[in-house]
Amino acid sequence: MPTETSATRDMHLTPVGVIRSSLSNPELKAGVDGIELKKGDEDVRARVKKIADLVSELVIDDRFDGILEGVEEFSHVLVLYWPHLIPDESRSVLQVHPMGRKDFPLKGVFSTCSPARPNPVLVTAVRFLSREGNVLKVQGLEAVDGSPIIDIKPYMTHYYRPEGVEMAGWMQRALEEVEG
Repeated sequence: MPTETSATRDMHLTPVGVIRSSLSNPELKAGVDGIELKKGDEDVRARVKKIADLVSELVIDDRFDGILEGVEEFSHVLVLYWPHLIPDESRSVLQVHPMGRKDFPLKGVFSTCSPARPNPVLVTAVRFLSREGNVLKVQGLEAVDGSPIIDIKPYMTHYYRPEGVEMAGWMQRALEEVEG
């Protein structure tokens, strides 16, 4: 069993900025019993399309002047952010029904993209649209307004698109349902 070092005990994250989005509530509601898909008038396909088209702003703190230099040379970026509306008690959830769907069997949170997890760091690859000073406009980010930004990285196919990727059957089925 790995031992805890002073470096891991004293780990701290410092937000580098904040997300500005028209989303005010997360699609998935996290609680002590797992996650639940937010109910609404739209079907899943309509919600996915809405997120894919959504334009958000990544507002980077002024104290990080120069940190965005060169980001315009990329078509996509990875945004790592903290889902700040997830209650602390949801961090003890170890298994969830993926996407809050009870028709999927319970899975460990590390085999899902659930926001309810010990360290709720979320990551999304998004289309980079523009930069104005310390503000990036991106498309396709499913983050709630006010979410702290942990990091931004350029999306590079060399690192993030390995060949021969396999997915769990339940995930493949969910994607097929959404894509129609």
